[in-house]
Amino acid sequence: MPSSRMLALLGLLAVAGYQNRDKIQEVIGNVAQGNFGGAPGLSPAPATQPASAGGLGGLLGDLFGGANPGQTMHGGLTDLINHITGNGHGEAAQSWVQDGPNRGLGTNELESALGSQTIAELSQRTGLTKEDLLARLKSVLPTAVDQMTPQGRLPTQSEATGWLNQAATQTA
Repeated sequence: MPSSRMLALLGLLAVAGYQNRDKIQEVIGNVAQGNFGGAPGLSPAPATQPASAGGLGGLLGDLFGGANPGQTMHGGLTDLINHITGNGHGEAAQSWVQDGPNRGLGTNELESALGSQTIAELSQRTGLTKEDLLARLKSVLPTAVDQMTPQGRLPTQSEATGWLNQAATQTA
């Protein structure tokens, strides 16, 4: 079963990351500051509707609302790599984390790596079709993970917090 942290990270990458493929770090910095509106395609849940009500804004609101963004990013990234590895695609996931070229996954491989439950929930939460979601994630996931692991390994919680703070400062 996918964690809410992993779902939020994938949702962020599928919507905002895809729309801003060349500015993933900026998008993540905006979200770290709580500025969902600064990332195209994202908006917080309306004030009259609890964040848990659904949609990507609700998903991200649940994730980042009141939580330590570095802890959440670290946990989501760790959960993602462990999930992909547990579904038999560890070689590809590790290539994204480690220094060197990133191994891409075909659409079917990505669906297998993330799992049908994850895809179905993300599709429901983002409003994207399964095909659009997989195409977007296929396009941005290796690069995004690579950028979130600049030292060739998963960042510690404190490193993730520092990275997000630096990204937020660069986008301010």
